[in-house]
Amino acid sequence: MEQIPLPSPIHYELILQLLERQTMSAVSSNPELRNQVNQLIITLRKAAVQQKQLEEACQGSSVPIEHRWSINHQKNS
Repeated sequence: MEQIPLPSPIHYELILQLLERQTMSAVSSNPELRNQVNQLIITLRKAAVQQKQLEEACQGSSVPIEHRWSINHQKNS
């Protein structure tokens, strides 16, 4: 069975760190923008949890997954 490509978990972590450390600081004086950034952070955290659940479901079904670091990943034949 072919492996299912999924983003590497580090991708979520890098984006979350950027949003929490830099973007949130940049919008700290604007409550509307701060709220939007916070909602984005919440959405990304949910996506990371959903991916983990998908990975666990695949593992439980013996479906192999492969964490990809880039969209340009070359399959070795």
